[in-house]
Amino acid sequence: MWNPDTYFQRLLQSTLPSEAFQAQSQEEWKQWRERLRSRFVELLGGFPEETAELQPVQLETADCGTYIRQRIQIQTYPGLIMPVYVLIPKNCKERAGAIVACHGHGYGSKDIVGLTAEGKEKEGEPGYQRNFALELVNRGFIVAAPELLGFGDRKLQEEAQQSNSCHRLSTLLLAVGQTMAGYRVYETLRCVDYLLTRNDVDSNRVGCMGISGGGLVSAFASAIDDRISAAVVSGYANTFQASILSIHHCVDNYIPGLSALAEMPDLLGLIAPKPLLLEAGDKDPIFPVHAALEAYEKVQSVYELLGVKEKVELDLFDGPHEISGRVAYDWFLKVWS
Repeated sequence: MWNPDTYFQRLLQSTLPSEAFQAQSQEEWKQWRERLRSRFVELLGGFPEETAELQPVQLETADCGTYIRQRIQIQTYPGLIMPVYVLIPKNCKERAGAIVACHGHGYGSKDIVGLTAEGKEKEGEPGYQRNFALELVNRGFIVAAPELLGFGDRKLQEEAQQSNSCHRLSTLLLAVGQTMAGYRVYETLRCVDYLLTRNDVDSNRVGCMGISGGGLVSAFASAIDDRISAAVVSGYANTFQASILSIHHCVDNYIPGLSALAEMPDLLGLIAPKPLLLEAGDKDPIFPVHAALEAYEKVQSVYELLGVKEKVELDLFDGPHEISGRVAYDWFLKVWS
């Protein structure tokens, strides 16, 4: 009789998002979108008032046959440096579409550009992220794959042998009124800043694609910034109630006060009217398929109000928590044609 289960179930059920999508006209949608975007950025911890200089530096380059792989570094926040793999197709003859590729939990950006944690060429099974940055560059896109904060080469020194520094960095940021989600989203937008400085990038064709935790980053960045003109969200689109509030997830998913503001489908709805593709495995154990379908239906209602229902799609595939790609890789070609 002393367990708190019932109490907290009622607490969650009684927490009604103040900005749940209810617009009945495009003018109401516009007002809703402006309100929710502004408040969402506040809950993420806000973004710097002054933008730090990027100060890009090329660190290495490799000829990979059909593409060139570079590693650069840019300054995101003042004094905070982020390495980024940049994949450039050799057949790029004019300004190309560019995609920011956001990795999920694992050993960082090396995983999605076909490298092992030690920086060697991968052999055998590609893992749940399926080398998806390579799939994109081989379709003619310039790809920027940032090392998200807390992974790979951006772990805390004292946790160099740990899988990641998500917990330590996330709790530190929460203690000072910031969030890991906010930092990762802002740094992804700094990748957009970098791509737009390149003379080989078409500024009208900048996209974002991410899996799992990278799906969060891709979704939130695309919801906030319209310089991102198309987005793929893989292994993440769901409801908060059915996923991070019901199943154990990394602390980097949590944003104080967010459930009182919006549910995940509302945030995904901020991406409208831009093209959006959701990938969901029907056997995903941490983002359940029933809630992925619920999220898709709710997001569809936003696009339908705007008269562009065809611009949101769902790839529901037979599989677990992993990249599908059967639709996504060529989808960018379709929506940017």
